[in-house]
Amino acid sequence: MITHKERLEKCLAGQEPDRTPVALWRHFPVDDQTPEDLAAAILNFQRTYDFDLVKVTPASSFCLKDWGSQDRWTGETEGTRIYTKRVIQDPDDWQKLSILDPYSGYLQKELEALQMITRELGSSTPTIQTIFSPLSQAKNLVGANELIIHLRRYPDAVHSGLKIITQTTRRFIEAANQTGIAGIFYAVQHAQYQLLTETEFAEFGRYYDLQVLEMAQGMWLNMLHLHGNQVMFNAITDYPVQIINWHDQDTYPSLEQAKELYNGVLCGGLQRETTMVLGTPDEVVGEARQAIRATHGKKFILGTGCVIPITTPHGNILAARQSVL
Repeated sequence: MITHKERLEKCLAGQEPDRTPVALWRHFPVDDQTPEDLAAAILNFQRTYDFDLVKVTPASSFCLKDWGSQDRWTGETEGTRIYTKRVIQDPDDWQKLSILDPYSGYLQKELEALQMITRELGSSTPTIQTIFSPLSQAKNLVGANELIIHLRRYPDAVHSGLKIITQTTRRFIEAANQTGIAGIFYAVQHAQYQLLTETEFAEFGRYYDLQVLEMAQGMWLNMLHLHGNQVMFNAITDYPVQIINWHDQDTYPSLEQAKELYNGVLCGGLQRETTMVLGTPDEVVGEARQAIRATHGKKFILGTGCVIPITTPHGNILAARQSVL
């Protein structure tokens, strides 16, 4: 038997491991409000399913609360919280943000959770920490619709905020690296044609993404998550990461198409709602095996295009895990 880390190393190298790596992840609402409960929930999930990597999924507000954001759990099946207080109320507020200290406040609490998780799992089971892109964080600071308005009407103000968010994020990654994580799960949410043009994404997204990802280059297991539909896949294939994860069952490109566009490892293959929530274990296994065939079982990690809903049946999660045996 090889370890999860060894299996993933073979996958990244383009070699054929003993089996296809597999990993699913989810939010843990309520539990995600303290480092102890978040760590306990994630570790329990891993003990139950024994995935090849552990993706730490905090509430998206973990990186924003020290700026004053507030949110509330209202029962979303995805496990996410809704924002009840936006920090940015007018364009001048972008310039009022300050660079945060990763060793204080809510950022420190996230580091504590990482330390608990990596201490329990050790190096044989890699852990990766969710990092939201500066533009994704900006969206949650001001609101989704307001962000698009601000970046088009007040671009200089938004750039001022993005610079501060970028520096804060770089500092947090540097601190997180000291906890023993193997990499980051870098969430890009605005590389979607229904949100921005390619030129806008290059200016407000990619420019800052590359600065953030620079801080993760010493880690060996960095995954880019390309969120949403009608994504700009071609705009991110040269990002310095080892793995790309996107909603491959819902939007371009398919796994087969992505194989032609990207030379790194692909992560996906399972539809997270139609199959994972509403399907049967047999349908989960069938979809998993189809994905493995489509990628020839090389440079591929079986997973979903995003978090699995908290309503996903245990039997379907177990089926996804056992489909690679």
